[in-house]
Amino acid sequence: MAETVTPLGTTGPTSHLLTSLDPLLRAWLPRQRWFAGKGRPITGLTPVAATELLPPDGRLGLYHLLVRVDQPPAPGAAPHPGDCYQLLIGVREALPPRLAPALIGHVTDGPFAGRTVYDALYDPRPAEVLLEALRNGACIGDLRFGRDPRQEIRDGLVARLMTAEQSNSSVVYGDTFILKLLRRVVPGVNPDLELPLALAGEGCPRVPPPTAWLHAGPQDEPDGSYVLAVLQPFVSGASDGWELALRELAKGEDFVAEARALGRATAEVHTALARALPTVTLGRAQLEQLVDGMTERLEAAVRAVPALLPYAPGLRSAYEALAALAAEGRTWTAQRVHGDLHLGQCLRSPSGRWSLIDFEGEPARPLAERRMPQPPVRDIAGMLRSFDYAAHSATSAAPDWAHSCRAAYCSGYAEVSGRDPRTDPVLLRAYETDKAVYEVVYEARHRPDWLPVPLSAIRRLAASEPI
Repeated sequence: MAETVTPLGTTGPTSHLLTSLDPLLRAWLPRQRWFAGKGRPITGLTPVAATELLPPDGRLGLYHLLVRVDQPPAPGAAPHPGDCYQLLIGVREALPPRLAPALIGHVTDGPFAGRTVYDALYDPRPAEVLLEALRNGACIGDLRFGRDPRQEIRDGLVARLMTAEQSNSSVVYGDTFILKLLRRVVPGVNPDLELPLALAGEGCPRVPPPTAWLHAGPQDEPDGSYVLAVLQPFVSGASDGWELALRELAKGEDFVAEARALGRATAEVHTALARALPTVTLGRAQLEQLVDGMTERLEAAVRAVPALLPYAPGLRSAYEALAALAAEGRTWTAQRVHGDLHLGQCLRSPSGRWSLIDFEGEPARPLAERRMPQPPVRDIAGMLRSFDYAAHSATSAAPDWAHSCRAAYCSGYAEVSGRDPRTDPVLLRAYETDKAVYEVVYEARHRPDWLPVPLSAIRRLAASEPI
């Protein structure tokens, strides 16, 4: 089910801004890494909220927009009200050369005719305006800047935009904080703020605690407000888990010790989440619903990627085996989990300590689904798939490297949780199969050259081989 996009309001001379920007945004939005509707025409842009942050003073104006983007549904998908995107728009007479990559276009009519508009996150001054509002706990129009008063936010921190490809945008302030600005937003409680706050309450050191956050909408109606951004401590000098794994592979080094440490870190986070938030028992009815969802995704994937067809019976058997255990009365405990765990969601500090980040879950899934309790093995399956991806990204595929990492990760997890994921092979196989099927569809649509990576896992999982 698609979330309803609720209109909020406008402040300042913003009512004409979107009209002026409409033709420029139609061309600019599909080129952005975080835009989810690639390949489908934009049929309309509707303002959800528009807020003036800096009035144009002849040099710089700054506007915060939430814009609903209407597009025809993807083939086979149900119609929905359109995705809502968060934009920070700068307005200048002309862009200096350093801001050339941020260009949206030149306005030809309306109150900003003759001026240049751009993605203001590239510009340190607008980014510093956001930090100042967070530091002061400001309220500007529909925007509410909240913070943890126990954490200090110093002024004078220089902002820089992180340029790595991602589904959101991040700004680092003086190697002290990192602000994650969510691009595609929906109303409701966002796990990217909810779960780190819960973990901070448990004293879990594996996740940087939220320092401040940005909402839009009514404060007393969480389901109708939008979480727009989260500020957290920046782990200076940290190595991204994906990049670190690829470097070790390139040097011919194993990753066993790091994989085991990652398993322990994952288990610590799962244990803290189980303490902080309710857990549930999945009985036969819930498991049958889970299996039905996995089966439906497989059938849709086979239609989209014919290369899956020869493996479909073997893959379906992974789900049937889980359904059979449920029919025998087997149950599992479900809890809140990360939801999209892989090497790229992990950071290793210079001291060697691992942290988990980005608790948003898979952005393409409905928010209610991302907030549902899940068996912890869902996160584990995601990490196991990530080791496979790293191994196949090397100059020469390294399946033994991946196998060693997967085993070490499970062993590390067991050291903390007391339960080795490999002792639950049916559930683990079902979740890893579901993840690999998703990967096949994604790669076929976006990166066809990568399709052999998940297909190699598909062959293994269809044959019911152990990890």
